[in-house]
Amino acid sequence: MHVKKYLLKCLHRLQKGPGYTYKELLVWYCDNTNTHGPKRIICEGPKKKAVWFLLTLLFTALVCWQWGIFIRTYLSWEVSVSLSVGFKTMDFPAVTICNASPFKYSKVKHLLKDLDELMEAVLERILAPELSHANATRTLNSSIWNHTPLVLIDERNPHHPMVLDLFGDNHNGLTNSSASEKICNAHGCKMAMRLCSLNGTQCTFRNFTSATQAVTEWYSLQATNIFAQVPQQELVEMSYPGEQMILACLFGAEPCNYRNFTSIFYPHYGNCYIFNWGMTEKALPSANPGTEFGLKLILDIGQEDYVPFLASTAGVRLMLHEQRSYPFIRDEGIYAMSGTETSIGVLVDKLQRMGEPYSPCTVNGSEVPVQNFYSDYNTTYSIQACLRSCFQDHMIRSCKCGHYLYPLPRGEKYCNNRDFPDWAHCYSDLQMSVAQRETCIGMCKESCNDTQYKMTISMADWPSEASEDWIFHVLSQERDQSTNITLSRKGIVKLNIYFQEFNYRTIEESAANNLVWLLSNLGGQFGFWMGGSVLCLIEFGEIIIDFVWITIIKLVALAKSLRQRRAQASYSGPPPTVAELVEAHTNFGFQPDTAPRSPNTGPYPSEQALPIPGTPPPNYDSLRLQPLDVIECDSEGDAI
Repeated sequence: MHVKKYLLKCLHRLQKGPGYTYKELLVWYCDNTNTHGPKRIICEGPKKKAVWFLLTLLFTALVCWQWGIFIRTYLSWEVSVSLSVGFKTMDFPAVTICNASPFKYSKVKHLLKDLDELMEAVLERILAPELSHANATRTLNSSIWNHTPLVLIDERNPHHPMVLDLFGDNHNGLTNSSASEKICNAHGCKMAMRLCSLNGTQCTFRNFTSATQAVTEWYSLQATNIFAQVPQQELVEMSYPGEQMILACLFGAEPCNYRNFTSIFYPHYGNCYIFNWGMTEKALPSANPGTEFGLKLILDIGQEDYVPFLASTAGVRLMLHEQRSYPFIRDEGIYAMSGTETSIGVLVDKLQRMGEPYSPCTVNGSEVPVQNFYSDYNTTYSIQACLRSCFQDHMIRSCKCGHYLYPLPRGEKYCNNRDFPDWAHCYSDLQMSVAQRETCIGMCKESCNDTQYKMTISMADWPSEASEDWIFHVLSQERDQSTNITLSRKGIVKLNIYFQEFNYRTIEESAANNLVWLLSNLGGQFGFWMGGSVLCLIEFGEIIIDFVWITIIKLVALAKSLRQRRAQASYSGPPPTVAELVEAHTNFGFQPDTAPRSPNTGPYPSEQALPIPGTPPPNYDSLRLQPLDVIECDSEGDAI
């Protein structure tokens, strides 16, 4: 009760100026506001009042409409891109080089023996089916073939396509091998890879337009199954060592060798070597632009020891990237041909994004809801690492194992035919899933700060015919301590990587519509259509506050009147007369007459004389002391 009275007193004291009725408040606002329209509504005659009222209403609607457009444009968080050119000494980029063949065939031949024999039989069946029947007596590892075979599909009759195993096992009821030859040689026959799960009860076919693509993808899939069961340390020893691959190195005027490179194992390319990665040492700056101040490499790819069915491309895969960033060389790298000198001129583009809410980017990936499986390398965040980690996570959830090409979280295993016989079918479905790709793209974000290296590539034959004899003699002596030539043109690659110029471009995002732009447009529209300013908005806010106060006061008064009415309704008879009140105070045994009166009679019976008015005795309860603030609140509440 005291809180309510205190609130009423505060509202009463705060209420000033315009009065206590809505009409008085509206008239006061129109008469005192600095906005032009409302004043004319009060001052003009009846006809002009209507005209000015309509004009004020129309322009108010226009202002609100324009404000809505500007606020919606501001909340769209659009950006503008600015391009600036700078000049300074820059750090030389990290350079990653890999051999196109992940392993030396001489070291993995024992692992791929059964697979290679099966591959040779497949090629014989494709190229010379008549001769393949004569060699059909040799023993092949049928477990590899039966798990994921290559088949022929005749789609000349789309309603009844015929599926035939390359070795004559017809799955549509044909058992004659001559029929398979006709199908294979017929126009419209295509090759496919059959992927099955649930013990062969559910199968899908991955079609290819060329037998070259089919056998390459099939061999790569089977090799993945084999290498996934080998410890990584053994795989590193089977790949190309740095001291054999890097024959010569020169950075600017300083000599370097394979010890200046950091080795990592990239499953698709085996051992890769990174120059100037910046993990343990400071990044090397480039003294000046030009070829003489860049990195010069002579590499031996050992093409004669390539895995014949796994590496169909010969050369060096290389990539330029930032320090401390993981090189996704399979997706972002380029090839350098053997027997050539490849010169790569570099220009630098720096991208700076604003971040949320303008651009969906991240600084370090901490807010990205995807576990980074590349964190063991202690590299910076990149969207490629996020996308591949997301795919590996889906792979583990769907297939119960991880793919050999991506890092594996602790406690999980790589997929292989022995432990996970359905993994190839599951991997193929996941790889073709649009929902999976959209999910990962929606979860991963671009990096807010990124550096891109634009390359200008030129090539020439190296060494020339006139100089190849002495160059190969010198290189063979340095590497193998042999007076004989142990190198050849098909295995040698020379690289020149340098800055073309020290000019760099900065592509920077900025807010297209900032807060100053928003306030300027809001104020311009308000001033143009209604002649208002910020003070007019403050006046409008004041009138809203007064409106709320009046509403509260009226609600409090209404609640008080309803409470008084309920209190009066609790008495069933008429209110006591003055004489009854006097008698009640002097005679404690007095009981008023509660007999019902007829509706036609007056307040007193006709036979009873009117009571003599007198002064009632004092109400001794009123002599009790009360706090002054309570008395004041009572009086003010009664006044309301």
